[in-house]
Amino acid sequence: QVQLVESGGGLVQAGGSLRLSCAASGSMFGINTMGWYRQAPGKQRELVATITRGGSTNYADSVEGRFTISRDNAKNTVYLQMNSLKPEDTAVYYCNAKRFTIATMSDYWGQGTQVTVSS
Repeated sequence: QVQLVESGGGLVQAGGSLRLSCAASGSMFGINTMGWYRQAPGKQRELVATITRGGSTNYADSVEGRFTISRDNAKNTVYLQMNSLKPEDTAVYYCNAKRFTIATMSDYWGQGTQVTVSS
């Protein structure tokens, strides 16, 4: 099992910045891709950004150029630096880790952290 604990959410004005952190613990064997997803009220959970163990990144179009995902493999921690925040970025942000084996893929989720951007 993998446990994910997010921190760093909060209330910020439009144009401001926040940095989210996600600390992973437990068995990290097979954990390659980690990332952030978000879910706004009444909407489906959507991908924000992902990063592989080797550092390859992927971003949603809506956050490209404003958000930066990074990872410290030694600390089993992934970060999301969010700049130029917009009210539409308001959501619960969830950390995700994916475990790949020869036959399966497993998803692990954190409890979520609220990000609220006021206009």
